[in-house]
Amino acid sequence: MKLVPDTSVVIDGRITSMIQESGEYKGATIIVPEAVIAELEAQANQGREIGFSGLTELQELSRLAEEGIIELKYVGDRPSLDQVKLASGGEIDALIRKVALEHEEAVFITSDIVQSEVARAKGINVLYLKPQIGEFSPLAIDNYFDENTLAVFLKERSRPIAKKGTLRQSNIVALRGDPLSEYELKKVSQEILERAKRDPDGFIELEKRGITIVQIGSMRISISRRPFSDGMEITAVRPIVDRSLNEYNMSDVVEKRLSGGRKGIIIAGVPGTGKTTLAQSVAIHLSGKGFIVKTMEAPRDIQVPDNITQYTALEGSMENTAEVMLLIRPDFVIFDELRKSVDFRVFADMRLAGVGMIGVVHATTVDDALQRFLGRVDFGVIHQVIDTLILVKEGEISAVYDLVFDVKVPESIPEEEEELSIRPVISMVNYSTGKVESEIFRYEGETIIISEKSPKSVESVSKPEKCEESKDGDISIRLVEREIQREISRFTAGNVIVSMQNENKAVVFIDDKDVPAAIGKGGKNVASIVNKLSIGIDIRPLSEYSAEPRAQKESDFDKPVLSPSNGDIAQKEGLEIRIDRKDLIVSSPENKGKIVDVFGGKEYLFTATVNDDGEIHMSKNNSIAQEMIRRYNDGEEIRLRPV
Repeated sequence: MKLVPDTSVVIDGRITSMIQESGEYKGATIIVPEAVIAELEAQANQGREIGFSGLTELQELSRLAEEGIIELKYVGDRPSLDQVKLASGGEIDALIRKVALEHEEAVFITSDIVQSEVARAKGINVLYLKPQIGEFSPLAIDNYFDENTLAVFLKERSRPIAKKGTLRQSNIVALRGDPLSEYELKKVSQEILERAKRDPDGFIELEKRGITIVQIGSMRISISRRPFSDGMEITAVRPIVDRSLNEYNMSDVVEKRLSGGRKGIIIAGVPGTGKTTLAQSVAIHLSGKGFIVKTMEAPRDIQVPDNITQYTALEGSMENTAEVMLLIRPDFVIFDELRKSVDFRVFADMRLAGVGMIGVVHATTVDDALQRFLGRVDFGVIHQVIDTLILVKEGEISAVYDLVFDVKVPESIPEEEEELSIRPVISMVNYSTGKVESEIFRYEGETIIISEKSPKSVESVSKPEKCEESKDGDISIRLVEREIQREISRFTAGNVIVSMQNENKAVVFIDDKDVPAAIGKGGKNVASIVNKLSIGIDIRPLSEYSAEPRAQKESDFDKPVLSPSNGDIAQKEGLEIRIDRKDLIVSSPENKGKIVDVFGGKEYLFTATVNDDGEIHMSKNNSIAQEMIRRYNDGEEIRLRPV
């Protein structure tokens, strides 16, 4: 008997299993098209685990041929580079079918339904191997698990280890004394991939260069190899806890909020504390109450009944998934887990659209969880996006918090504080104690969180005092002014005047028309600068500057400061540096038409060509231009040297 396998059955490992286990194809001639090898080689070069799995299967076929059990031949044309690039369009499959057509007496074997239908249309004798359905024998990796095992870690040249115990208490246990070999891991990996393709409850969740994530039933398995990791590693995680919502302490509180119209719930906790398990329990509870529940996960990790559909990122984007969700119109969506900025925005958009949202967030405290939304979601709508925060510790609900919106003077600040008037405040109220544990409000363009547990944060919003002008000039104040000037200049082409009020507060004056851009939507731009420099910044229009005394003036400096503002010029030893609306310009007429190296002090910065006007132009926002300005302001000599 002659057999022509295509790429799908080579990756599945079905040929060797039929030869070795059933003995059905002993003595057969296996004709492997060169196009199959090329496709597997391309996949392996891209770091895809299925490529390595297919190559391992071919190596096993070669071993069987050496033992005389089968005859192995490689035939056909090797595909061109263009054909490899067009593999998804069927070019490689066409080359494989061509080999089957040339060997009319051979049986063409495939587990690809499209390939089998095309081959039949071409008049080829096809054997289609359907995905296996029914009872499967245990996987090799199952042997490393027992009823107390949370996760298994297998790595080449290392002993296999497992995490055993419970969410509250676990420990690492060595499973054997001898280290694992790469060959052993390859066999385990191939078996996992075969099962993922054949098992209706299995699928490949993610595949990128050096990493493959597979879901088989309740087990999530990641397979990594070089260059992503420093060696081949297989990590398998399996949930051992399956709890209903009423088994949790404070479950009645959570149920009351779910039934009482609370539809913006965040479940927070550190990794491994049982957040996803609680989210799973909430999903099953809501489904049992007659609600339409969906999940958004990447990867899909929650174990739920078949009536709850689990969605992942559509074409790699959760935004695309959200668009589909809004068309489906579920009552509740479980979002596990929110990691990227886009995830937080999607969560907020769907909640504001009226969908009930339960999100899972990695955070040590509820303040940390809320902080992850600030800056990504406008302050004014936070309370509409989130109404309840649940903190999980060691597998149990530790606390439940309600977010309450009000317009008042923040309780955390003394009432006599003149600078703080009545303002919108979001209070985080602990359900068990009824106490306000944290307050969130806006102060001078910044979003402030003041927690009962960290009163020192009150200092950051205390009333500023004017600082006295230093006669000899405080160097640290000057450096801070320059840093603020450099950051703000990204949003204005005009002058940037910085007035330090004290070491923690500055007032910045810029062109009136540029103030909105510098502040940004919801104070986003100025907040990023404040976080970077750890200085409170109040941005005001330049028209108000005449009435504002300055703590430091440029004339106080022992040399002029070059800042990225329109028309600023510095000149030293014949070398002129100036800045117009868009560019930083270095003028050196004596080097007209020459290629020069540019140095800041003794350090080389870059190489450039001086144009016919004797100038070098570069964008003032360019990182090299910013570096030149910094070095000049720090007193370093900027010089040119012809190459």
